[in-house]
Amino acid sequence: MVNLVLVLADQLTHTLSALEHADKADDVIVMAEVADEASYVRHHPKKIAFLFSAMRHFAHELREAGWTVRYTALDDAENTGSIVGELLRAASDTGASRVLSTECGEWRLISALEDAPLEVTVLPDTRFIASHKRFEDWAEGRKQLRMEYFYREMRRETGLLMEGDKPVGGKWNFDHDNRKPAPDEVTFDGPLRFEPDEITADVLALVKSRFDNHFGDLEPFWFAVTRDQALQQLHHFIALGLPKFGDFQDAMMSDEPFLYHGLISFYLNAGLLTPLEICRAAEQSFTDGDAPINAVEGFIRQILGWREYVRGIYFLEGPSYTSRNYLEHSRALPEFYWGGETRMRCVSKAVEQTGRDAYAHHIQRLMVTGNFALLAGIDPHQVHEWYLAVYADAYEWVEAPNVIGMSQFADGGIIASKPYVSSGSYINKMSDYCKGCHYKVTAKTGEIACPFNVLYWDFLIRHEERFRGNPRMGQMYRVWERMDEERRDTVLSDAAEVLAKLDRGEVI
Repeated sequence: MVNLVLVLADQLTHTLSALEHADKADDVIVMAEVADEASYVRHHPKKIAFLFSAMRHFAHELREAGWTVRYTALDDAENTGSIVGELLRAASDTGASRVLSTECGEWRLISALEDAPLEVTVLPDTRFIASHKRFEDWAEGRKQLRMEYFYREMRRETGLLMEGDKPVGGKWNFDHDNRKPAPDEVTFDGPLRFEPDEITADVLALVKSRFDNHFGDLEPFWFAVTRDQALQQLHHFIALGLPKFGDFQDAMMSDEPFLYHGLISFYLNAGLLTPLEICRAAEQSFTDGDAPINAVEGFIRQILGWREYVRGIYFLEGPSYTSRNYLEHSRALPEFYWGGETRMRCVSKAVEQTGRDAYAHHIQRLMVTGNFALLAGIDPHQVHEWYLAVYADAYEWVEAPNVIGMSQFADGGIIASKPYVSSGSYINKMSDYCKGCHYKVTAKTGEIACPFNVLYWDFLIRHEERFRGNPRMGQMYRVWERMDEERRDTVLSDAAEVLAKLDRGEVI
């Protein structure tokens, strides 16, 4: 009996569980570019082009390996526009009634497949290091689900950066060494840039014709679209970027969008690379003496620790997670997140880079665009949908916990022990954004004061009942109490004016 084997855009891995359980001689692989997946949020054109091109290249590799592949392009006249619709069409054409699939990374699509009038066998996604049960067992009975402790268990189980039962270097975490501000110059040329081949050129023409009204620049397009190219990028980063990645991973520079970051997440989250091979390549760099422990440990922690942890949280918390709004924020997402005018240079630069590259690194996302949204009381679901749309590495299982939990504190502290808010001083310390800005980061009040400065205090006072007792935030409330009353009134008045301008749609 013929089975249909579903392979999604973020499942481009030859060892995918659905493929490993399929029969190459009889079964039919179904891959489809569908409108539902391309537009349920307004995805960045580069993200759409990356996934469509990578899918077409992967389908070619599968055919070369002897598989029968039923591939539907977006502009196919018979395209039904949905994954379930394409499975039903394939079932009608082939006589198949059973579908083999690897678990999806989004509750929306999981639900659609559950409701499909087909027999769908869902297999675990074995590309992750920790299974759902493994994470659930770790989480059971814990009052706080902190990533650091989960990460240590993953280190022990994988043996990564371990000497027997002890961590290499005598510490589990070298984050203290990874907080250097922006350097005077960057000696890494950034990610490799690949010339589009004929397949990618066709995809670019298609995306341009269908999604030219989406936020972001389609071209120049230079992403890797095959596993071979992704491996080239991995080796390039390990050799040239990783040695200084740790030192400057939190730094931000106006004219250096990548600094020492690897952009590995694009290819890892789409399935072109696997987590353990990346971690072991980084570990080997340390073993060979090519990269220091703070860089290698910090990089491995992002994958073995944070990535595995947020996936665990996403599936543990269930489909309602993206609707959480613990702080009851409701302000609309400002137009400058979509490229509208703003005088805040840090936000402008982060959004400009996002539009150009479908990428910004974790501190730009957390402490610039995310920080402002949290301070200003933006609806976290709108913030979530923006991040899901604009970044090429964003899939809901990884994006939602990072935004709803880490960035917007909308889950009430499941992930973060406190809200990640700061005044302009943090951005000034870690970047060159404040130089040449319309606002003065050193000004605490007045029309020229950095909006982050006044909104920071406004946020703390709005939510004082929630956070005054937080041991990590008490010091800031004590600072507020030491201010004279006139200054406090001025700060809150200035913050109210900034928020009123936002509500009126004025440029800030």
